[in-house]
Amino acid sequence: MRKKIISMTMALVLGLSLTACGDSGSSSGGNSASSGSSGGGDVSSSDNSGASSEQEPASGNVENKDKPLVWFNRQPSNSSTGELDQAALNFNDNTYYVGFDANQGAELQGTMIKDYIEANIDKIDRNGDGIIGYVLAIGDIGHNDSIARTRGVRKALGTGVEKNGDINSDPVGTNADGSSSVVQDGKLKIGGKEYTVRELASQEMKNSAGATWDAATAGNAIGTWSSSFGKDIDIVASNNDGMGMSMFNAWSKDQKVPTFGYDANSDAVAAIADGYGGTISQHADVQAYLTLRVLRNALDGIDIDTGIGTADEAGNVLSDDVYVYREEERSYYALNVAVTADNYKDFTDSTKVYEPVSNQLDEGSHASKKVWLNIYNASDNFLSSTYQPLLQNYDDLLNLDVDYIGGDGQTESNITNRLGNPGQYDAFAINMVKTDNAASYMALLNQ
Repeated sequence: MRKKIISMTMALVLGLSLTACGDSGSSSGGNSASSGSSGGGDVSSSDNSGASSEQEPASGNVENKDKPLVWFNRQPSNSSTGELDQAALNFNDNTYYVGFDANQGAELQGTMIKDYIEANIDKIDRNGDGIIGYVLAIGDIGHNDSIARTRGVRKALGTGVEKNGDINSDPVGTNADGSSSVVQDGKLKIGGKEYTVRELASQEMKNSAGATWDAATAGNAIGTWSSSFGKDIDIVASNNDGMGMSMFNAWSKDQKVPTFGYDANSDAVAAIADGYGGTISQHADVQAYLTLRVLRNALDGIDIDTGIGTADEAGNVLSDDVYVYREEERSYYALNVAVTADNYKDFTDSTKVYEPVSNQLDEGSHASKKVWLNIYNASDNFLSSTYQPLLQNYDDLLNLDVDYIGGDGQTESNITNRLGNPGQYDAFAINMVKTDNAASYMALLNQ
């Protein structure tokens, strides 16, 4: 059964969207923003209860406002406070969010970097000054995933400074002398010797057109930083692989400076063999499956947990070590895995479907349905190169006819203007440009 996690607080969300990546990003990838997104506070308890009871299946007579809806990769939330948009998450009885656990992933990335420093201390301090200097590429200062990852690195390395009850996630600009009030010098004791850890520079990677998570901007930034204090840079950290790989290819690969990203994009995983330090897999294969599986179940009018925590008739099921469900947030979160030199060969194909949920559904029992799905930025590295190919693999397995709409990564209207006739679709999967903008989509579906 689905693992249900109850958060200590709903107001504090660190990612959420969030992704992103992608997690999280614009021309770089994100949320992976990833990249992608997540939410919720600390986990206090869990049980194996289901997410919801069975719902009536969708049909041609269902109003748009009542059709199944999944927000994914960018969790509806306030970009300044992280507070969840409960109106969007509860738009109707068949509305859910799918992303990844941003807090868990952020802490994992920070720990991965710290572990690398400790294991390679004999060669990591390039100029021998006793200061481990790092630079940080920030994807989007208003994106919960980006905020979480910045905090995760600073927490693990001891460079975080508290602001409003949490670690300050603001960019420092430059901090070569350690005088910034945004961060502090951290301390690591390794092999009986104490080292200083310093965030030398960080900035939001936003291009002139306004797109964030921008790979080209990151490549330019590492050029500027290396010209200013290149000999002091011992580690390069990035909120995602798109920006990380841009900096790696532009400078750190030749300088043999380990670079750490997030998303486990195929090029980043392959680059580990050439010195890329590591990345975080946000289990995009699980996220993509959940994005479409939740819609499939709602359309069929069956228990939402079918094929997720409970095996379906084809044998598809997820174990509770790869995802969690938070009922009060109506949100599914994939769990993250660190990808390093020790295991990267297991992650070389980022578009391969997850084996436990790779079985074809019978179209006789699960008739084909039409889904409108958008990607906030068609140029996002994580979403376009990893997430969408996975979705396209799963849509066949789940008998879903999906229209994929690519946005420009800058304006919501570039996407909403192409949802002119929602009545021709049975369900919707929405990846917003900004986490604050759920209302613009809800307005269209309420017409």
